[in-house]
Amino acid sequence: MTASASASAPTSAPGAAAGADGTPAGPPGDAAALPRREPRGFRPGVALAAVTLLAVVAAAVAPDLVAPRQPDLIDPVDALAGPGSGHWLGTDQLGRDVFSRIVHGARTSLVIGFGATALAVVGGSLLGVFAATAGRAVDQVLMRATDILMAFPGLMLSLVVVAVLGPGTGNATLAIGASLLPGFVRLARGQALAIRGSDYVQAALVMGRGRASILFRHLLPNALPPLLVLATVNVGGAVVAGSTLSFLGLGPQPPSPEWGAMLAEGRDHLDTAWAAAVFPGLAITVTVVSVTVVGRALQRRFDRRDGREA
Repeated sequence: MTASASASAPTSAPGAAAGADGTPAGPPGDAAALPRREPRGFRPGVALAAVTLLAVVAAAVAPDLVAPRQPDLIDPVDALAGPGSGHWLGTDQLGRDVFSRIVHGARTSLVIGFGATALAVVGGSLLGVFAATAGRAVDQVLMRATDILMAFPGLMLSLVVVAVLGPGTGNATLAIGASLLPGFVRLARGQALAIRGSDYVQAALVMGRGRASILFRHLLPNALPPLLVLATVNVGGAVVAGSTLSFLGLGPQPPSPEWGAMLAEGRDHLDTAWAAAVFPGLAITVTVVSVTVVGRALQRRFDRRDGREA
């Protein structure tokens, strides 16, 4: 009787604990061992960054609708005033409204950031795809030149270009675009080499399509998506580089409002009028963080779509 009762009793795996309903629970540590997947739904941080970026773009497109005063209006009586009802973010050393200058300066900073990135995307796409299709000798020459440019820090290369061309918004945009170019050249070349061996490109070659037709109808359109993802990430760095050149006096020239130039002008009055330097610096920081967060989110989505992320 005792033997049959013990034989009919349910057994559980060694080390398993019974649950409240009598069913055996899994071994301890299983829940911790399982990989935790990151939720792919709504992300408040990305949404906040996107809204902030849209607000900055809106200020750049229509600054007169947002700014309460003209950015170059001088009022010596209110010079170096603190934030208040008359001037929300205070005034600078010439009595100009800091908030109005930040709003109007958004256009210049974004033009430099987006313009430099656009130049790098276009130039890098063309050079990279051309290097991948022009033959081994041309490919080696272009890649060695790209390696030489990548050996220089981006800011140093921008300073060299501005030193040759001179200061100004256009020259600063061109200089920053040149510093970003090597990365896009390498990415475009890698994409073109991968696409060149695909079935539809080989079919186009069999059908007698010319090199230019294959370049513009197959290689460039299919290599463009990852380049655009990289561009969204690099816009923030381009905005910082533009502000750095303006801080050094090599960007847009006075009295044009620009965040880096405003930061340089306000640093001499931190003890008496901190707002003249702090708020332009915050504008740079918030914009760059917003662009980077949105760019990283787009990069993760692109990676998931291509199956590079679990």
